[in-house]
Parts: sequence; C-alpha cells; structure tokens
Amino acid sequence: MKEIFEKVILGNTILAYLSALIVFIVGVVVIKVFMVFIRKKIVGKIPEHKMNLIEFLLTKVFAKIIPLLYYGIFYFSISTLNLNKSFLSAIKLVGLGVLTFVCVKIITQTLKFFISQYTIKKEGGDIAKVKELGGLLTTINILIWAIAIIFFLDNIGFKITTVLAGLGIGGVAIALAAQTILADLFSYFAIFFDKPFAVGDFIIVDGFLGSVEYIGIKTTRIRSLSGEQVIFSNRDLTNSRIKNYKRMEKRRVVFQLGVVYQTPVEKLKEIPEVIENIIKDIADTQFDRCHFFSFGDFSLIFEIVYYVLSSDYNKYMDIQQEINLRIAEEFEKRQIEFAYPTQTIYLNK
Repeated sequence: MKEIFEKVILGNTILAYLSALIVFIVGVVVIKVFMVFIRKKIVGKIPEHKMNLIEFLLTKVFAKIIPLLYYGIFYFSISTLNLNKSFLSAIKLVGLGVLTFVCVKIITQTLKFFISQYTIKKEGGDIAKVKELGGLLTTINILIWAIAIIFFLDNIGFKITTVLAGLGIGGVAIALAAQTILADLFSYFAIFFDKPFAVGDFIIVDGFLGSVEYIGIKTTRIRSLSGEQVIFSNRDLTNSRIKNYKRMEKRRVVFQLGVVYQTPVEKLKEIPEVIENIIKDIADTQFDRCHFFSFGDFSLIFEIVYYVLSSDYNKYMDIQQEINLRIAEEFEKRQIEFAYPTQTIYLNK
C-alpha cells in the first residue's frame, strides 16, 4: 500500500494528489455547513424590517461569492502540488477572470439594490418609480464594466496606457460622431435628476399628448390617447415646453351658455345665483364666478368659471356633465330658454 501512495505521476505522488483532494472536499463541506448555519441560525433572528437587506445579501452577494470560495479552495489544494508553470498560469488567469466578474456583479447588484431602495423610500413605497432607474443603472454598469476590463487587461500584461492613449485620440472622433447620442444621454440625466415628468404622468409635448410609459437613455416613449406609441428623443423633450397634467392640483374650467333675447330681466338676474348653487352643491368643485358676459348675435351670453379639485380628466368630464344636466333642469323649471342660432328678416313692403 505504501508503494502505491509513493508512486509518482506527473511529478507528484498519489498521496499528494489524495491530500489535495481531501483538502478540497473538506473546504467544500465547510462552505456548505457555513451557509446552512447562516440561513437557519442568523436569518431567523433578523428583524422583519431588515429582511430585504438580508435576502439581498444571501441571494445576490453570497450566491456570487460562493463560486469564488470554491475556486480559492481548489487553488489552495493544488498549490502544494508540483505542477507545470503554464498550467498554473492558466489557473491564475481563470481565477483573475472569475474574481473580476464576481466583483463587478456584486458591485453592480449592490448599487442597484441601494439606489432602488432609496428611490422607493423617497417616493413613499411606489415600486413603479424604480422603472425610471433603467437608464441610470445601465450607464453605471457600462462604466463599471469598462473599469473592470481595464483592470483585467492590465493584470494579464497588456500595456494599458498605450491602449488608453490610442483610445484618447480615437475618442475625439467618436465623440464628434456621437454628438446626438451624447446629447440624448445628458438629457436623460437632466430628466432623471430634475424630474419634469415621471413614468405614468400625462403630458403634452408640441401637440402630442399621452401617458409616459418608459424613460430610456436615448428615448422616452409616450402612449397616446388613440393607442399608438409616440417616441421622442430625450434632447427634444428637454428643449420643448411640456405640460404635465399629472401634477395639476386643480383644473380651471371656463364655459359659456346663451339664453334667448326674450328672457325677462328678472330671470337674467336669477341665472348667476342658480348656477352658483348648482356648482357649490357638487363635490370636488370650487365655484369662482358667473357673469352676464355679453350680447351675442342671437343670444345673451353668460360666462361661468369654476375649479375641479382633481387632475383626473374623466372626473372633470363627469362633473361638467352633471352641471350641464342640472342647469338644463333648473332652466326648464324657470322657463328660461336656451338660445340657438336664429335670424330675423324684416321685409319692407
């Protein structure tokens, strides 16, 4: 048996191979036991309001560290063996690649988690607001991956300073060619931080109106009332005048109605009070004024102004409909006639 263990294969005894294998197996078992301990003993004692953080650490951070730990145990177990230098260099290169990949994923996932949690907390628990972070998180991911690739290339022997110098010269040409894209990118950041509108807001831009569905790095997409999707470049939006109806606290409504010229003066004096009482009797409205406005071509015109205490367009239409119906009902009771286009012709015999 001793002779078998001392037999040399590829520069190492069988005993050395077995020792390395045992070290690797023990390390894997230790990691498994540690993870079970974490889940059963520690997670159960965490306060409920911190469970989001713990769940994130377990599913996003520890889950990505474990493959790195397995690689570390593997490298430690074979480090005692007499192996070919090229093979060891390849193992180190793979390890560096795994380390870089895992670190980037952990950093990006951590930033995404904390930025999302901050946004949800700031917006009062509105998870839909996280959709607006898509462009920002994509930009952050690109920057982090670029830095990670530079780090990786530098550590495997590339003369990264020469590469960066070449990129610096070519970067000017690229920037000139990509002016429009960069303008849209900076406009995205202006929209994200200044927040002239958000996903779900109803806006009007240059005659186009609809609800904001998506805010991206280059474009913003709006769903119009007729159903089609209208796509704007971010630069066009920041350079335009935007009406945001979602943030309208109350809607000012102005409308006119006309009665016939034959209406007695006593009844004309009653009309402002009648309309005022109608509007004040309807919920979520604020009466402003009602005046005998002018003498029209075929009617006596009254102008009414009131406020709807909501930005909801459907609610405004429901209120206006109720006002119209009540005015028609009251005018019918008082025998006040609405005017309609008429023409009187006098013939000289």
